[in-house]
Amino acid sequence: MKELIATVKQNKLIAENIYAMTLTLPESVGEIRGGQFLNLSVGDKVHLLKRPLGICKVEGDDITVCYQLKGEGTNILSQKVQGDKLAVLLPLGNGFILPESVKNVAVIGGGVGVFPLISVIREHLGKVNFHSYIGFRNKQSVCLMEELEKSNTLTVTTDDGSVGVKGNAVSAYFADENKVKADLIIACGPPIMLKVLKQKLIEAGDNTPCLVSLEERMGCGIGACLVCVCKTTSGSNTRVCKDGPVFKIGEVEL
Repeated sequence: MKELIATVKQNKLIAENIYAMTLTLPESVGEIRGGQFLNLSVGDKVHLLKRPLGICKVEGDDITVCYQLKGEGTNILSQKVQGDKLAVLLPLGNGFILPESVKNVAVIGGGVGVFPLISVIREHLGKVNFHSYIGFRNKQSVCLMEELEKSNTLTVTTDDGSVGVKGNAVSAYFADENKVKADLIIACGPPIMLKVLKQKLIEAGDNTPCLVSLEERMGCGIGACLVCVCKTTSGSNTRVCKDGPVFKIGEVEL
């Protein structure tokens, strides 16, 4: 983990209220695993807390993150241009660890949860078969198809049916479950999506290992402030930023 001053290489709108920002790092930070994140400054003296953003792509010293416009901080980020300097702390958290025995991976993503999953596909491309089920709100929200299409199979869903299958990513996966024969499921998306996924696995008596990346508010990103604490199924607390954001689905309350 290092705190560096990165240079904005590109910052562009890729879908409705969704931006992709590529940062060039001044030095290597070592291995970055798919599913890890970074904390990024917005570059002013008013918004002191950095924003936690899932790492989408790593290409040499270039790191790409994607973010949705939500508040003042992300709106300020959207105004950054090539050459701007931003403080960044990375890599943070634990990523998705794929056992060597895994051959078929089901990828289930929804909304902004799609972004960190892309880094996993890129990391293991050609080593395992990815069967991706990705949900967007509507046609205007669809993005990063050129990355998602690197999957061995891809099913896109939208809430209104304007692109792909009408419905959601979880239902689309379970419609194909017997065909995919996944050795592992990895998922990231809204809490309700992960809750439904967990419930459906229980109802189906499906014991396929499943790793989920949680979306929580984070302050420091290093486990000190305890803003992102969530409950485990054993009744204890765990820090999403430090102990996660990736957990076994049975380990955490959803």
